[in-house]
This record gives sequence, structure tokens and C-alpha cells, in this order.
Amino acid sequence: MARFVPFIVNAADSQKVSVKIARMKKLDAAQTEKEPVWQTSWMSDYIQDSSFEKYALKTNEGELVALAAYEILESDVMVHITYIESHPESNPTIVGHSKKYHGIGRVLIAYGIKLSIDHECGGTVTFEAKVPELAEHYVQDYGASPLPSFGGAPRYELSGEAAMNVFVTYLK
Repeated sequence: MARFVPFIVNAADSQKVSVKIARMKKLDAAQTEKEPVWQTSWMSDYIQDSSFEKYALKTNEGELVALAAYEILESDVMVHITYIESHPESNPTIVGHSKKYHGIGRVLIAYGIKLSIDHECGGTVTFEAKVPELAEHYVQDYGASPLPSFGGAPRYELSGEAAMNVFVTYLK
């Protein structure tokens, strides 16, 4: 039987780094307000909303690499990836440094697909693109399909074969 085995890539040597994805703890959220300060405080009322399932991505040594919030929408048969943020050392939207790790967004999208499968939503996930470069990345590299955004951030869906192509990267 196949298992979900997440990893990211060390930018310095291109080696795979095994990671764990577990429920976010208050201590993880509090780290976003310490130096180096993250773009978003994960202690905010919005992110602390109980309707979101929040997870921490950490190396096996316990280094916090990213946080993600998901909304399980069983009635809509999908998981909405509410927010993903990498530690400042790997955050591509923070200017002025090279990233420590690559593949963070991909593994957390794959985890959203896993949650979707686990909740009988068929592997379908939706998410927004914060910047135009991300929107292009989602379409080109993941095969995401645009959805109506109703004036907000561009929205995308990843489902079917495109979702499975992302997900199987992490199956052993």
C-alpha cells in the first residue's frame, strides 16, 4: 500500500529533505511574530478561526519551514487551501535573499489533496494566487484551472489528473 511521504528540497545542494506535517500548535503560530518576523501573524483572529485546519511543516529535526490552513468543504466536495506561508528564509515573496528550501508550496498543496481524498472529496482543492507570478506557476507547473474570482484574488482549482500528478510525487 502506498504511503504519503512528504519532502522538500534543500536549495544549497538540491537534496531531498524529509519533513513532517502535523497539526499546528500555538507555539508554531507564535514563532511567526518572532525574528525573523513572518509576513502574517498566525496568531491573528482570522487564521485562528476554528473552521480552518492548521498544519505545520517541519523538518525531521523540528525546524519550522511553513504553516498552512485548510478548510474542509465536504458539502462542496473539496478542500479550500486558505493560506500557505513559508518561513522567511524560504518565502519567495520576501525580497533580498535566496530561498533555503524549494518545493514547500507543492508539498502543502499535495497535503491539501490528501486531506481532500481523506474526506471523500475526490482530491479536489481550490486556492487563490497572491501574485500574478503564482497564478502563472499554478497553471503552468500544476495544471490548475482558473475559477471565477468575483473581483477578489484569482482563484484556481486542482482536480482530476492534474491533482493526482502533484499528489503521486509524494507516494512511496
